[in-house]
Amino acid sequence: MKTVRHSEQTLRTALISKNPALVSQYEKFDAAERRLMNEAFRPASDLFGPITLHSQSDWITSHPEPPQDFEEFFNDPSRKTPSREKHRIYIQCIGSLGNTRIISEEYVKWLKGYCEAFFYGLTVKLLEPVPVSATRCAFRVNDSTENLQIHAVGHILHFLKKKKPEDAFCIVGVTMIDLYPRDSWNFVFGQASLTDGVGIFSFARYGGDFYSSSYKGKVKASQRQSSRDYSVFDNYYTPEVTSVLLLRSCKTLTHEIGHIFGLRHCQWLACLMQGSNHLEEADRRPLDLCPICLRKLQCAIGFNIVERYQALVRWIDDESADTPRVTPKRSHDGNVNLPKPVEAFKEWKEWIIKCLAIVQK
Repeated sequence: MKTVRHSEQTLRTALISKNPALVSQYEKFDAAERRLMNEAFRPASDLFGPITLHSQSDWITSHPEPPQDFEEFFNDPSRKTPSREKHRIYIQCIGSLGNTRIISEEYVKWLKGYCEAFFYGLTVKLLEPVPVSATRCAFRVNDSTENLQIHAVGHILHFLKKKKPEDAFCIVGVTMIDLYPRDSWNFVFGQASLTDGVGIFSFARYGGDFYSSSYKGKVKASQRQSSRDYSVFDNYYTPEVTSVLLLRSCKTLTHEIGHIFGLRHCQWLACLMQGSNHLEEADRRPLDLCPICLRKLQCAIGFNIVERYQALVRWIDDESADTPRVTPKRSHDGNVNLPKPVEAFKEWKEWIIKCLAIVQK
């Protein structure tokens, strides 16, 4: 294992900048907020630690990128900022997210609520779900995993762009069907056009059984249709909605929307905005932002840092229950009690409470 550790001065400059105007802007945070963000360069901090690399296949090793500090983010002429006219995040479900209508509806409501807390100050709206056929996208069966995949560029991004409302800052498609960006690639977790403010993200690989030999989503040879017969998606397999799947989905959705705000992959500290090449690496990423990326997002949206953390705690606490599995057996839609499965968020909640303790001293 390798640790990516930066000096205190490097982290201080990445967060605060040496530009007098940006230093002055930083000093407008109140003393408590600065005390929290200054944890970024406190060597003994137990809130924000260094990035750890576990193999050569990890993102930073295999995809070298220039780091983006706050000053570079602030001066980026291509980054997009919400405005009074364009201040909403829209979520478009493509296909079902669960094996009953109720599960699918509840799941996307949980994602909506999470995004509203994470991007505190913006409104998140749900669009009516659409079947895969509505996007007219290409699809295939993966030769290796034998599961259905939809093409993540071209038609599907064009479809989302056409669906994007006038008041949208961005529109993101979410699906339980695996994605591929081009024929030569095995898969991709998501794809976005930052210029157009659109993205498509899949949670298919976040179910506990995706990589098992008994995965139920494999498509038999007799079921494989032509590349334009969308009936293959009728009653396609969706994984059980567990706490871990919800946590992974929240991570991916906020990471990718973060890119639409202009946040590049973080190379400073352990952070949600780190890149990931595989599920194990994605699981190591924390759920929230390091102080450098938090300042970037706060600059874009203008939220109060304490209120945002409090909103995230409320999302975890609201209608939660110590129930690890919420998916009833596939049968019929009825009045099913679906408590939000948040036990996987427990450690993160404790971390947020530590952050709040610092700013509320």
